[in-house]
Amino acid sequence: MAVQAKGSKRPRARPKRAPGSRLTQGEIDEIFRRFHHVDPNPKTELHYRDPFTLLVAVVLSAQATDASVNRATPELFRIADTPQKLAQLGEAGLEANIKTIGLYRSKARNLIALANKLVAEHGSKVPETREVLMSLPGVGRKTANLVMILGFKSLRNICVDTHVHRISNRLGWVKTKLPDETEQALYKATDSRWWPYINLYLVTWGQNVCRPIGPRCRDCVIAEVCPKIGVRQRSAL
Repeated sequence: MAVQAKGSKRPRARPKRAPGSRLTQGEIDEIFRRFHHVDPNPKTELHYRDPFTLLVAVVLSAQATDASVNRATPELFRIADTPQKLAQLGEAGLEANIKTIGLYRSKARNLIALANKLVAEHGSKVPETREVLMSLPGVGRKTANLVMILGFKSLRNICVDTHVHRISNRLGWVKTKLPDETEQALYKATDSRWWPYINLYLVTWGQNVCRPIGPRCRDCVIAEVCPKIGVRQRSAL
């Protein structure tokens, strides 16, 4: 996503920043404009059909790769794409379909409990508020925020995972120790028009370019405006 697209026109360069210096609000906006220039319509890599299958996919993706989830969910969603069908599948039936995904036993237990709660208390509908989503088994703040953004097109949520937490601190947008602190700080540090896109941009970028070790600064579309906080060794590739 954030790698300069072959043959595309790079946005006008700005003077390089001194490593470790802080960003202004205008420079933060410039970073998002550059991301948008490369990828105007960022999407999650998880495959889903509706808010329920999205919720299941996001729960399954905890401490697992999106690719591993996407390999398991086509068959799962073929036989259990509603809360009722998933509840009827039971823990053993669900485990058989997701055993290639990390922590599959605990995820099966949580998802069956989640499906039963949706049927019993929510008319088999996925709740449309973060607070109620977080009352479901296996659903934390990160999962709830992402479902709000992708499933219900919320413009008022920021989803913070390890990539967003790490990169937000590397860019100097925030100075925090925990993801929940990062989320709250990002609401203050960034313009609300970017909130739904923060996770979609930073996760792919963090996996492919702004890596924890050996970031590919030479290929980065925001290299000129990045303060590179904490970056000691960069990749030559």
